[in-house]
Amino acid sequence: MFHVQATKTEMSSVLLECPVKKIPSLVPGIIAGFTASLIWGAYLSLSRVGVTAGLDGFDIAFLRYIVAGPLMLLFLLIVRRNPLKRISLLQAVVVSVLLGPPFVLLGVGGYIYAPLTHGAVIVPASMMLGGFLLARIFLSEQLGLQRIFGTLIKLIGLALIAGPAAMTSSLEIFIGDTFFIVAGMLWAGFSVLQQHWKLNALDVTTVVSIAGLLTVGPIYLSSRGVDVFTAQSADILVTQLIVQGVLSGVVAMIAFAKSVQILGAAQAAMFPALVPVFALIIGVPLTGETPSVIQWGGLATVGVGLTIVVMSALKSTR
Repeated sequence: MFHVQATKTEMSSVLLECPVKKIPSLVPGIIAGFTASLIWGAYLSLSRVGVTAGLDGFDIAFLRYIVAGPLMLLFLLIVRRNPLKRISLLQAVVVSVLLGPPFVLLGVGGYIYAPLTHGAVIVPASMMLGGFLLARIFLSEQLGLQRIFGTLIKLIGLALIAGPAAMTSSLEIFIGDTFFIVAGMLWAGFSVLQQHWKLNALDVTTVVSIAGLLTVGPIYLSSRGVDVFTAQSADILVTQLIVQGVLSGVVAMIAFAKSVQILGAAQAAMFPALVPVFALIIGVPLTGETPSVIQWGGLATVGVGLTIVVMSALKSTR
């Protein structure tokens, strides 16, 4: 009788302890995903501000990598960490293409043709759906009805945020929207490959930042020189250098790559839905535009959908 009682006690202890150990292990991944989404929201709003001020995708890519590249080079010198010991040359080239200059040029270049509303919704929606589907197809990740339902709710919220402005179309807007879709799919492809290759977040950011500096820097300087520093006001330049180079170019990349590392590609894909939410809120003081009642409803709907997906992620660890 004593032996049976002890066994029951042990079983109860195991059942109670397992979730407590596993669920907190997801918290850093969730925090990292929220952090990346917040920064990307600022990145979208301020990229649009930069384009309105006369910058194009090439200018912004240059401003991004002349900050992010040296920062990560300095990091390498300080910690003596060689990412190529853990990432093959092929992997370095692939992630640099997916996350590097092509992503920035497409994501920012789309604003030349399409409004902020389109980019703020299409890029994260492509990242979310692309990561969701690619993880299911190539990594055989189980999605579950609750996660699918939560994703559909988020898509409804994104549609409400976009509002009637998203329905306007022309050849120029179609080109911009295509840029946004391709940019989102590039990032979705990276998230799946990162999980498949088990790449470290710091290594990925280091490789992409330095590759961007070595490719974009010389091409930009040889073709445009340093006119960007005299053509723009100091506040525009400083803001773009901080947001593009430090926050989006380094911090957000590390944060999202870390969320993929911890949560997996399909679960990390839930966070891009927050990007237009943050972009809309951050854009209020920048543009003076107040969200409509429908858009506020969209923000709330995205929050409900995200809550459902997060609950599903936590439940799956039990």
